[in-house]
Amino acid sequence: MKAKDESKDENQLTSDGATHQPQEDSLHLLFNDIFLSYEKPLFKLAFNLTKDSDVARDIVHDVFMKLWEIRHQLHEIQSVESFLFILTRNKVMDYLRKVSSDARLKQAIWESMQDLLTEQPKGIEEKEVREGLQEAINQLPPQRKVIYQLRDEGYPYQEIADKLQISRHTVKNQISSAIKSIRQVMEKFLIL
Repeated sequence: MKAKDESKDENQLTSDGATHQPQEDSLHLLFNDIFLSYEKPLFKLAFNLTKDSDVARDIVHDVFMKLWEIRHQLHEIQSVESFLFILTRNKVMDYLRKVSSDARLKQAIWESMQDLLTEQPKGIEEKEVREGLQEAINQLPPQRKVIYQLRDEGYPYQEIADKLQISRHTVKNQISSAIKSIRQVMEKFLIL
């Protein structure tokens, strides 16, 4: 009987003598549980925003691939649910930005992105989200911050350009950069 126990232990040992297999197995089970719990709600979110089931499926696949890549850091994420929904929204925004070519469509996407950036993720207090968003805005370079705030107040690109005596193209680029910076800060804020 003792020999059986020893062989069982040997199967769990790696060449360096550490027992990695049980930990990897538990991560695999945890990942599987997360997938089963969130695959449908994430698909629903992606589909509602993209109106394309193939795109939504691809986005959800990418989200779970990212989660698998960082599976060893899952313990650092306060709310896996919030992380997954935010990552899905960000991937949807990336997709929508890529496929938009019509100016009116870009305007609608901008408004959707604003809603997504300010929408309260599950498991996170609204005050914390607002504070994180304000912190992200405050980290923007001065001109980019002013342009972003004017856009947030509803000014169209051309009015912002006229008001600041810069080109409409500069306004567009600065807003795009501001959104990217804000999203990066918010992702870090929400993961911590």
